[in-house]
Amino acid sequence: MASIPSMSEQDRKISEIVEGERSRLRNFVRRRVPDPSDVEDLVQEVFYELVEANRLLMPIEHVVGWLFRVARNRIIDLLRKRRPEALSKDPVATSDEGEELLLEDVLPSPDAGPAEVYARTVLLEALEDALDELPEAQREAFLAHEIDGESFKEMAARTGVKINTLLSRKRYAVLHLRERLQGLYDELTKT
Repeated sequence: MASIPSMSEQDRKISEIVEGERSRLRNFVRRRVPDPSDVEDLVQEVFYELVEANRLLMPIEHVVGWLFRVARNRIIDLLRKRRPEALSKDPVATSDEGEELLLEDVLPSPDAGPAEVYARTVLLEALEDALDELPEAQREAFLAHEIDGESFKEMAARTGVKINTLLSRKRYAVLHLRERLQGLYDELTKT
């Protein structure tokens, strides 16, 4: 029978994990969250959850994978809470009839049942992957405008980049996202 590790041993293991993974986790979050203060808050939340899971003696087989999964979930929660209406403004797909569809039209409701929750998860992961494929400048312009609700004038003042350049970067980001997600949307809506 395996013995339960002592508290000091658990604390030491958690400290090693925090030290070893803090930089990678921070970089992972930073690529997806534009506000530096949110990045630090999310990293702290993830490590807090690790401490809580350990305190409750929850078995975690692959700690690193668990950390990044928790981080991804916290990022999604933050983006949903922050500006759920922001992504509703720009069409992300086109229906068979040529109608432009907003993100809320494409994403299934999380309350609709297991199949819809799965489809929503697949779509959100595809969106995250598509955002990761964007050049850094386009991703930053898209996230700052759509998620943070920052105006192009505010972005220009903050970054020193001309408004027309920022508009162009966001336009290319939207075109890429639209193209990248259209096939998945078509696949999920086949009847």
